Amino acid sequence: MMRVLAALLLGMGLWASGAMAAVEDQIRSRIEPVGTVCVEGEDCGDILTAPAPAEASSGPRSGEEVYQSVCAACHSTGVAGAPKFGDASAWSPRIEKGMDTLINHAINGFNAMPAKGGCASCPDEEIQAAVEHMVEGSQ
Repeated sequence: MMRVLAALLLGMGLWASGAMAAVEDQIRSRIEPVGTVCVEGEDCGDILTAPAPAEASSGPRSGEEVYQSVCAACHSTGVAGAPKFGDASAWSPRIEKGMDTLINHAINGFNAMPAKGGCASCPDEEIQAAVEHMVEGSQ
């Protein structure tokens, strides 16, 4: 009887270790890295590499470029009360407050407009250029 019990325990132990190995393999496959990093100058084997993206322009964008890429989303249609580009009657009371006030509102946000119109990466000089572009086009 002891031999049968010992054989049964040995069989169950072998089965359990096999089951644990399968579980460990499943865990390893779930937590394995999804990618690799290939640093220039290292041998990366058969990893496909692409050139680095082109550098950003060296100077600030024009007011028209900033308007087209950031401001037009609201100021071309009047979203949330934004004065439409080219609408002199909507812009004139704002222009009367002065360029410094307009630029301050554009940089820091005003009413429904978030700071910098939502373009957190835009430098202040680009926001100023966009405001000047909108004012010139709305007088």
